[in-house]
Amino acid sequence: MIYFIINPNAGTNKQSNYHAFVQLIKANPGHFVLETTQPLEAIELTQKAIASGASRIIAVGGDGTINEVASALVGSQIPMGIVPIGSGNGLARHLGIPLDPINALDFAIRQPAQKMDVGYFNNRPFFCTAGIGFDASVAHRFAKGSKRGFINYIKATFQTLFTYEPIKVSINGGNYEHVFSLTIANANQFGNNAFISPFSNTQDGLLELIKINRINIFQAAIIGIRLFWGNINKARSVQISSIEKVTIRYQTNAPFHLDGEQLFTPESEIQIKIQPLAIQVVF
Repeated sequence: MIYFIINPNAGTNKQSNYHAFVQLIKANPGHFVLETTQPLEAIELTQKAIASGASRIIAVGGDGTINEVASALVGSQIPMGIVPIGSGNGLARHLGIPLDPINALDFAIRQPAQKMDVGYFNNRPFFCTAGIGFDASVAHRFAKGSKRGFINYIKATFQTLFTYEPIKVSINGGNYEHVFSLTIANANQFGNNAFISPFSNTQDGLLELIKINRINIFQAAIIGIRLFWGNINKARSVQISSIEKVTIRYQTNAPFHLDGEQLFTPESEIQIKIQPLAIQVVF
């Protein structure tokens, strides 16, 4: 039995296309569809699918939906397939999963699974990227908007840029310093081929810590261009290091993002770590 956990509100797909896609899935008697109606419900639905004897569970949505489904599957032997219909689809792009829903559906059903690393941000699992600073501020502004899609994300980025103030952090007990952003990457990009960590590998047992030092608006624009050129590592203001764990002191109730989802830091100390090859993913 294959269970599909679907977020009907993901991305910018038209309702007519969505309903046709769901009917295509349901045409197979061995396929079962569970649709989310609110945030975090995908975790509960995945647990329900596991209890029902699912042989494979396929997440249909964006990186946030994938995060919820995968979080419930960590440590299990049940493979997770991905049909990316989100705004950025960072993890799917990194893994080389087809972006066309029909092709992705066939891929998720038929291809074998491989083991993949899982990152943790204060014991919350993430699979693509997490971070604090500028990227988190953009994610929060984007989430407040009524429209999804890449163009609206770019708008949120520029709106944030003109009012943003660098954050103050301490890394592994060092002195506090001002940084533009601090990203932890398991995969190589945020989404839409914005490569924050060009050489990340989801199977090497390591995360990448990407620190962008304090920069001005002009330098930030150059960094933005390098993101899409895939060579942000060549910028002087960017430092990338491979880690198994790191401790970051920041502040409470500050924005952070986890696989594109906007959240607030519950405490001032952030513990980052990796659990190697802890989940089965189809890619």
